[in-house]
Amino acid sequence: QVQLVESGGGLVQAGGSLRLSCAASGRTYTMGWFRQAPGKEREFVGAWSGGSTRFADSVKGRFTISRDNTKNTVYLQMNSLKPEDTAVYYCAADERSYCSGYGCSDFNRYGYWGQGTQVTVSS
Repeated sequence: QVQLVESGGGLVQAGGSLRLSCAASGRTYTMGWFRQAPGKEREFVGAWSGGSTRFADSVKGRFTISRDNTKNTVYLQMNSLKPEDTAVYYCAADERSYCSGYGCSDFNRYGYWGQGTQVTVSS
């Protein structure tokens, strides 16, 4: 069993930055970030797996993911935020395997999910 606790959401103006944290209680191989805006489907944001990262085209160059192994915590650093980044952000964990390529964006690979944290970007 893996428990995920997210923190760091909030309200920010367009062009600003936020950092989300996701603390895991157990061993994980792949950590993903997803988001869901009102009326829209959940979408992949990015993932960390074995030291490599992968991002959706919509956030590439603006978002980064890092991991602190001493704290078993993954961070999503979001810069140059846009109003269209407004959503509930979820972290997710795959406790069985690393991912590569488009496999990282498959939400079915993630067996554990955080509670979600709201990110609102005002224009």
